[in-house]
Amino acid sequence: MIMRYIDLHVHSNCSDGTFSPEELVVLGIKQELVAFALTDHDTISGVERAIKKAEEFDNKIQVIPGMELSCKYTISSSQSVEIHMLGYRYDIHNKKLIATLEDISNERDERNRKMCSNLQNAGFPISYDMLCERFGDTILTRAHFARLLLENGGVPSLDYAFRTCLSSDSPYFVNREYLTPKDAIDLIRASGGIPVLAHPLLYKLSVSQIRRLLDDLTSYGLCGIEAIYSRNRGTDEAFVRKLADEYHLFITGGSDFHGANKPDIELGRGTGNLRVPVMLLENLR
Repeated sequence: MIMRYIDLHVHSNCSDGTFSPEELVVLGIKQELVAFALTDHDTISGVERAIKKAEEFDNKIQVIPGMELSCKYTISSSQSVEIHMLGYRYDIHNKKLIATLEDISNERDERNRKMCSNLQNAGFPISYDMLCERFGDTILTRAHFARLLLENGGVPSLDYAFRTCLSSDSPYFVNREYLTPKDAIDLIRASGGIPVLAHPLLYKLSVSQIRRLLDDLTSYGLCGIEAIYSRNRGTDEAFVRKLADEYHLFITGGSDFHGANKPDIELGRGTGNLRVPVMLLENLR
């Protein structure tokens, strides 16, 4: 029996990936994927483009509407952490969803302008106009900052940029406004979508903190959790599967493909051994 595979966590250049939505469709077919979900950060602008491209290939590959919403989760009065909420199979024409994402984009744009100004005033070879000219109409993230700084000789590597001038501890860093996890789940569900917690082990939470997070998220209506993931190590997947069983969540999986911005991760294959079986699509019906 031939096994078939999917990828439910993929980014395009509509956010911080380097492949266009159309190029992802072509690559997905080349990788012999049955389906992939386009899960750009805080935008759905590339989804319809990818769907139309798949139609040109007689839907040889299925494009699943997705998104990845950034949220701030409060652990205590003095501690919070950014978490990401994946949303699948929502109505891509939902007015409230589109309006909310537009508001998020405008707020992020203002933050990016301030951060660019801070870096430019400190002598780094970057400006907001340079970012827009280089990357066009997209959701600008720190990944774009890092790449432009690298190309302009301001940093020796992408990793160096994130560890120094773009880190949250940097004097140039500007905080942004976030959705709460409840707001994100409500938004996804109100648009007909399915909310799933992305890569739960990346948040560096203790086991008790992860359980508290899941207590909260399931009370808001969380449906699934991403168990199969490129950065998993050792028993990570087994641990997340156990949590899924305990909290009555279904599991999903994805590579978190970003193209050249995460060059060690392949679409549908992660760092080499990731495989997400097609049967997991049943969880998103």
